[in-house]
Amino acid sequence: MTAADPIIRAEHLVCGYDDKIILDDVSFTVARGEVFVILGGSGCGKSTLLKNLIGLYRPLGGHAWLAGQDLTALEGAERLALYRKFGVAYQSGALFGSLSVLENVMLPLSEHTRLDAAAIELIARLKLRLVGLEAFADYVPASLSGGMQKRVAIARAIVLDPEIVFLDEPSAGLDPVTGAGLDALILQLSRSLGLTFVVVTHELASIMAIADTALMLDASVRGVIAVGAPAELAAHSPDERVQRFFQRKVAAS
Repeated sequence: MTAADPIIRAEHLVCGYDDKIILDDVSFTVARGEVFVILGGSGCGKSTLLKNLIGLYRPLGGHAWLAGQDLTALEGAERLALYRKFGVAYQSGALFGSLSVLENVMLPLSEHTRLDAAAIELIARLKLRLVGLEAFADYVPASLSGGMQKRVAIARAIVLDPEIVFLDEPSAGLDPVTGAGLDALILQLSRSLGLTFVVVTHELASIMAIADTALMLDASVRGVIAVGAPAELAAHSPDERVQRFFQRKVAAS
């Protein structure tokens, strides 16, 4: 895999549950180092696509290539090795309430490396510094604001130095100022560390602030209706569904 190759390539993905197809024939690529946003209305399959890309569910058809490897074809140790190449921060943060902030960030290193305790703590503190929370290392998650908890989740997601970071609704539940700060952090990490971010969101302000490329899904077609730079989609897409999304208009009944 060369630097010019897409770091993610989805080919004719079919995603769903049992016999229920949510997404059909979805194909796209994600360039290395970009912020790629998956957007669309409620029920369009954003979270379903994310779960298939990170291996929580297996696609009903098609292939998902991550960092040059076909996740859909890997098993056992090879599949686990690919998991090491990406991190995930969930909408809720999914932090362990009984652990300190530092211990939460240290956990992947403790579980998946053979580093000694001193090295693990040093790396975890460095990641907390990157998200602006080194001073809160000894706090428990419940004592932090929602925005701070999201930052801790991002620190944990990048602690193993992944190539790709998946974020599920990172700005959900945050006030506009806190959400804008989180957007700025995502851009900073992407640009300074060369990380590729795949972000699921319906927050228009975040989409316009961070996305290099936006992929729009729609339930009516069970797939992709638009892909491109969000400003270009908002200004020039001929699709009324795309325009309604970016202009926040309700469909005529």
